Amino acid sequence: MKTGPYVVKQDIDRTGFWKKKPPFLGWLDMELTERCNNNCIHCGINLPAGDLDAKRKELSTDEIKNILKEALALGCMVVRFTGGEPLLRDDFEELFIFSRKQGLKVIIFTNATLITSRMAELFSRIPPLEKIEISLYGMEKSSYESVSRVNGSFEAAHRGIKLLLEKNVPFVVKGALLPQNKNEIDEFEKWAKMVPWMKGNPPSYSMFFDLRCRRDGKKNELIKKLRVSPEEGVNILTRKKDQYLNGMREFCSRFMRPSGDKLFSCGSGHGSCIDAYGYLHPCMLLKHPDTAYNLKRGSLEDALTNFFPKLKGMKTTNPDYLNRCAKCFLKGLCEQCPAKSWMEYGTLDTPVEYLCEVAHAQARFLGLVSGCEMAWEVADWKERIENFVKKKAVISKQGGIT
Repeated sequence: MKTGPYVVKQDIDRTGFWKKKPPFLGWLDMELTERCNNNCIHCGINLPAGDLDAKRKELSTDEIKNILKEALALGCMVVRFTGGEPLLRDDFEELFIFSRKQGLKVIIFTNATLITSRMAELFSRIPPLEKIEISLYGMEKSSYESVSRVNGSFEAAHRGIKLLLEKNVPFVVKGALLPQNKNEIDEFEKWAKMVPWMKGNPPSYSMFFDLRCRRDGKKNELIKKLRVSPEEGVNILTRKKDQYLNGMREFCSRFMRPSGDKLFSCGSGHGSCIDAYGYLHPCMLLKHPDTAYNLKRGSLEDALTNFFPKLKGMKTTNPDYLNRCAKCFLKGLCEQCPAKSWMEYGTLDTPVEYLCEVAHAQARFLGLVSGCEMAWEVADWKERIENFVKKKAVISKQGGIT
C-alpha cells in the first residue's frame, strides 16, 4: 500500500471495491452539527452555536471517520458536509483532510462566515473536488443581518468569500428570498455573475421554506409568514421565461406522473443522510422517529440492506392522500413528500396545502391545468404533457421560442 498527500493507494486486486455486491451507496450527506453561528429567521434546523447539550450529543471524530470508511467500502465517492454550520466543529479540518485522503469528493454547505485564511489555504492545497456552496442573505449589511440576526455576520461572510477568491477555491452562491432582501434580487444576480464558477447561471433561491424538521420550538409560525405566495413564487421562477419553459419541457417529459399509493416515490434511500447524533434518515429533512436508523447500534450496510427497503415499500392509508396526491400527475412539480408532511403535520402522508397550491400555480402557467382545475381530476394528463413537450421540437426547427 502506498500513501500520497491526499489519498491512500491500494492494490486493486486486494480490495473488494469492484467485487462489491448490493447494497450500493450512491452518496452520503452528513449533518456535522445542528448548531449555527447565525440565527436566520427562516431556518428550519439551526440551534445556537453555544448549545452545549447538543454539542455533547454529536458524533465524535472517530465515529464520523468510521462511518466515512464504511461508506467508502459501499461504493460512496461523494460526501456532503452540512449543518447547521459544519465549520463550527473544532474537528472540521481533520474530518475534511481525512475524507480527501480516503479519496472522497467533499461538498460543503456553509454561510462562509467561519472561513479563515488557514482554511482557504487548506482548500487550495487539498481541493474538495466539488464546489463549496455558500448561502447569502442580502446584499447590504442591514438586509443580511436582519435575516441572520447576528451582528458582524455580513462582513464575516464577505471576508470568507474574499479569502476563497484569493486562493482560487471554486464555490457557488445561492440565496433565500425574504421580505428583507427580495428587492435586491437583480443586484444579487449581477454580483453573482462575477463569481468565476457560476458559469453564467443565476443563483438558486429558497423561498418555499421548510418548517422545523425536529418540530421543536415556536418558530414555525414565523417561517410560514416568510413564504412567498404561490403566484409570487411563479413570477420569480419565470423571470427568464424562455429559459424556464425549455427547462420545464425537458423536466416534464421525465418526471410528471401520479405517484400512486407509495409513500416514498422520490430518490430517498439511494444515498444516506446522517444527522449530527448518528441517526440515518431517508433524507435530511425527515426526522420522524419511525424512519430513523441508529448507526450506533447497527451499520450502513444493514440499513441499506434491511431498513431502507422496508421504508421504500411503505404505502399510505390516508384517504385524503389517496384521493388527491396519489392520483395527481403534478408530482414532479410538487414537493409533497413524507418529510414535508412530517414537518407540517407530524404525519407521513397528510397533503400539504401550501405545496399543492404552489404546484398548481406552476401548472397553470405551463398550461397543464386551467382555471380551478385540480390535477388529480385530469384524465388526459398524458396528452397534455405530450403537447407541452412537443413545443420544444417546434422551437428547435424554427430557431425561436414560442
